[in-house]
Amino acid sequence: MILPVGREQAWATLLRWEEQADWMKDADSVRVLSPKREGVGVELAVKTRLFNFPAFTDRIEVVDWVPPTRIVVAHRRFVTGTGTWTLDPIDGGSCRFTWVEDVSIPPPVLGAAASLVYRPFMRKVLRGSLRGLAEHLAR
Repeated sequence: MILPVGREQAWATLLRWEEQADWMKDADSVRVLSPKREGVGVELAVKTRLFNFPAFTDRIEVVDWVPPTRIVVAHRRFVTGTGTWTLDPIDGGSCRFTWVEDVSIPPPVLGAAASLVYRPFMRKVLRGSLRGLAEHLAR
């Protein structure tokens, strides 16, 4: 997704953790749990919806931090795996935002089946979140 701002401004917006629920389509709220708000070790609680219904609170920890280029988080509760946000500069003052989720739902067999069923919905949610972020930044 091409964002209408440079990566420094996009980075600053991503770090306003609590505002992520304004543009992230499957998040009801985001709360910082750790004393620090930046860098490896930041811990977040994300109240998450599945199929638009309140479902669970995801516990997330920042495990890689390369400002203003990349944040990698580990999902630590119901959903496990990683999510990676990358910001690449584009000529003209914009940036490309890439969001990759490599997650699973335990137990392995039931989780794999649930993931297959949920995958098309999740794609729609992520696309909506990317559009939501671009609109949030354009305001």
